[in-house]
Amino acid sequence: MAGYTTNLGKYICESSLNGLDILEDNSINLIVTSPPFSNQRKKKYTNFDEVSQDEYVDWLLQFAKKAYSKLAPNGSFVIDIRSAYEKGCAVESIYPYEFLIRMVKELKYNLCQTVYWNNTSALPLPIQYVNIEKIRLKNSVNMNMWFTKKDDGRCKANNRKVLVPYSSRMQKLIDKPESFIKGEQVTRPSGNVLTIKSWQKDNGGAISSNLLSYPNSSSNDSYQRFCKNLKIKAHPARYPYKLVEFWVNFLTDEGDLVVDIFSGSNTTGKVAEDLGRHWISFDISQEYAASSIFRFCNNIDQAKKYYDRIMSGENVILE
Repeated sequence: MAGYTTNLGKYICESSLNGLDILEDNSINLIVTSPPFSNQRKKKYTNFDEVSQDEYVDWLLQFAKKAYSKLAPNGSFVIDIRSAYEKGCAVESIYPYEFLIRMVKELKYNLCQTVYWNNTSALPLPIQYVNIEKIRLKNSVNMNMWFTKKDDGRCKANNRKVLVPYSSRMQKLIDKPESFIKGEQVTRPSGNVLTIKSWQKDNGGAISSNLLSYPNSSSNDSYQRFCKNLKIKAHPARYPYKLVEFWVNFLTDEGDLVVDIFSGSNTTGKVAEDLGRHWISFDISQEYAASSIFRFCNNIDQAKKYYDRIMSGENVILE
């Protein structure tokens, strides 16, 4: 079967509906994925043509259902969902919320948290409503829905592994809290009481919020360079490295298994490999499987050789 194998992972050119069968039950620590988005018109990278939002949700849920038994009891399922408009009108679809409700009510997943990814390089879309009619704001925020099987929601997670740098003002507060807090304590309008001791400990960074801001405009990584040099069209909806890196660091440990059920250009596999996690990626497109190996190539000759072999149906073992 076409694909490739690295030291820590494997890309399998097959639908994950079938491919997940090779995995043992309760073996996956993290599924992190960005599915083909719900488009009202045909896109080259989807199998949909004028599908309804209800049909899209039905289609997506079959993958989540298949994955349920494979997910570890304390594992996580993170899915990137983008908003969409109903066909022919400036009315936003409620399909993300229908998907969320059915994941919980029908498939018995539990929602840990909704995290929002702000794509800081997003284009002003949809063009008709944002640019032409100027009646809507641009869509730059995707929902990252984080699920687990555990009834109490206490899956493997550690926010100390995804701390963000303190702001300059916060660092000054830690260094000299007496300059900001007059007296022994301050009571905030919320009723929370802050003391000088509350701010004297430097924890190495601030706790991340559930709003993550990363651009999706990388243009000079190995994947992009080799696609350009070999005149191969890059995947049009790539997952940003930093976003996947956040989830892998937050929800897994070294040696854990990370799976992407809609892998495309295989950002997930590259992140997992870089962070010492085992990984398995699935996608039905042989072209995407072949070009995704560029993420693991050192030079253009190697990239072309591996691409051609995968396109001929081989499973390449990286040297």
